[in-house]
Amino acid sequence: MQSDRRRLISKTLAGAALAAAFCAPGVATAADEAPAILGTWRLVSYVVEVQQTGEIMPVMGAKPSGGVDFTPNGRVFFMLTADGRKPGKTEAEKAALLDTIVSYTGRAEIKGDQWTTHVEAAWNPAWVGTAQTRNFKVDGDKLQVTTPWRVMPNWADKGMTRSLIMFERQK
Repeated sequence: MQSDRRRLISKTLAGAALAAAFCAPGVATAADEAPAILGTWRLVSYVVEVQQTGEIMPVMGAKPSGGVDFTPNGRVFFMLTADGRKPGKTEAEKAALLDTIVSYTGRAEIKGDQWTTHVEAAWNPAWVGTAQTRNFKVDGDKLQVTTPWRVMPNWADKGMTRSLIMFERQK
C-alpha cells in the first residue's frame, strides 16, 4: 500500500513538472499550436546592412558557421562565427576573435513574428541583462531573421546597422 502511494505521488510530480516545462513563458500550450520557430537551425548566410549607405557587408565572410536553437521550454541558444577563424596566439589575436563571433543565450518570448531574448550570458558582457528582439519569418525549412537597426559592438565604426540572417532547419 505504501509503495503504491509513493508511485502515485511520483507520477503526479513528474506530470506536474512536464506540464510546467511546456507551459513556460514564450512557449505554446496544448491549446495552442507550437511556434514554427521551435527547433534547431543551421546558419546559411549572414550579412549586415549599413543604414547610412545601404551597403551590404558579408561581415562574417562567405561561409560563416553557427546556428540557433529554440527549445520547447522557452530558451534560445544563438551562436554565429566567421568563416576562417584561426586560434589566437597573441593577446591582440585573441582579442580580435571577439569581432568574429556573436553568441548569447537566455529566456525567449515568442510573439507572432518576433522573438525577444532576455540575455543571461553573451560573448559581449554589455548584452547581459538586455532584451534582444528579432523579427523572423519561417518558410518551410528556412528561417529568415532581421535585427532592428542598432550599433553592433563588432563593427561599431559602421554606425547603425542591421543583420540579415538565413537559417535552415536541422532534421
